[in-house]
Amino acid sequence: MLDLDPKKTALILIDLQKGILGRPLSPYSADQVVAAGARLGSAMAAAGGLVVLVNVHFGDDLSAAPRGKTDQPLAVPPDGLPADWAEIVSEVRALPHLPITKRTWSAFFGTELDLQLRRRGVDTIVVGGVATNFGVEQTARDGWHLDYNVIVAEDASTSIVDGLHAVAIEKVLPRVARVRKSDAIIAALGR
Repeated sequence: MLDLDPKKTALILIDLQKGILGRPLSPYSADQVVAAGARLGSAMAAAGGLVVLVNVHFGDDLSAAPRGKTDQPLAVPPDGLPADWAEIVSEVRALPHLPITKRTWSAFFGTELDLQLRRRGVDTIVVGGVATNFGVEQTARDGWHLDYNVIVAEDASTSIVDGLHAVAIEKVLPRVARVRKSDAIIAALGR
């Protein structure tokens, strides 16, 4: 059974933004993940916990994008990213929240997230969003490295390719986190 102290718990929702949610997602659709995130956020806020909404933004000219050479570089349309690409969707943006903008996969790397959580006495993080095997997984790993108790909201996370969600959820994340459904997390907030 999951036991959470909402005053020491933060929900971190990763990249629920227009530019990322507009692409095909699997196994959960954008609407399903946003709805689960909104439910978790409402429950967390009502219980007195912290909601953190994280977006990724590389700047209008992409000058803040990572520059390392890769076999699959960041795909950018010839005309650049749309103006609202980094905008958090309204269903979760309406929640009382701490905003964090990241420039890589992890919500911790190069941001003030760790500082803000520690100042608020947070020792447990619940992570969800897009993509399970990128931003969610990297944030969970970094949270584990920083000695947070990490919980991944399985049904509030999804990926961009069939199968990648399952690999992260079944093979990787259980080694750095507890993986639970949103209903179990919401129930634990009410105990």
